[in-house]
Amino acid sequence: MFTGIVQTTAKIVEISEKGLARRHVIQLPSPWSQGLEIGASVAHNGCCLTVVAIEDEQIHFDLIAETLARTNLGTLAVGDAVNIERAARYGDEIGGHMMSGHILTTAPVVKVVNDGHQYQVWVGIEPEMADYVLEKGYIGIDGISLTIGEVSEDCFALNLIPETLSRTIIGQRQVGDRVNIEIDPQTQAIVDTVARYLAKQQG
Repeated sequence: MFTGIVQTTAKIVEISEKGLARRHVIQLPSPWSQGLEIGASVAHNGCCLTVVAIEDEQIHFDLIAETLARTNLGTLAVGDAVNIERAARYGDEIGGHMMSGHILTTAPVVKVVNDGHQYQVWVGIEPEMADYVLEKGYIGIDGISLTIGEVSEDCFALNLIPETLSRTIIGQRQVGDRVNIEIDPQTQAIVDTVARYLAKQQG
């Protein structure tokens, strides 16, 4: 499990094809690489990946076809940076909200507002996420725990503070970029439960 509090960013230093999978190698400096072991879970842009090899501060991960198709990790190139969060440990402070690292879909950035008074990123609403995008609800964007701002018919706003912009890659996002989306599991459970109840009542 993860909390959506991005700890650092890391650059991809190598990409190689391995049969049906692809291997990504990131440069993960101390202290984030300390104590990391093979088999550990590390979120890349919110997607949970498993450590498969460690060479000093170079950490290897294998990405299967489903991961490459469902997330924005398949579009990355050597030199690109990703948001990094190591798995939460029992007793850790939950500064964001509980996240699984399972990406539902990707969605496009449709507008960026930076007028000196506010920094907003507007994200399009894909059909599979529409029921779960609620104003003031939680959402995971590239692994960042964020609160949904204004919601329109086809997009929603994220109001970003300087700390989030400096700690993560979201300030580098431009119109047309696709971001990884993880829906808040509590929101999803409530919405799905209500939908099933209403369908049963109508049936």
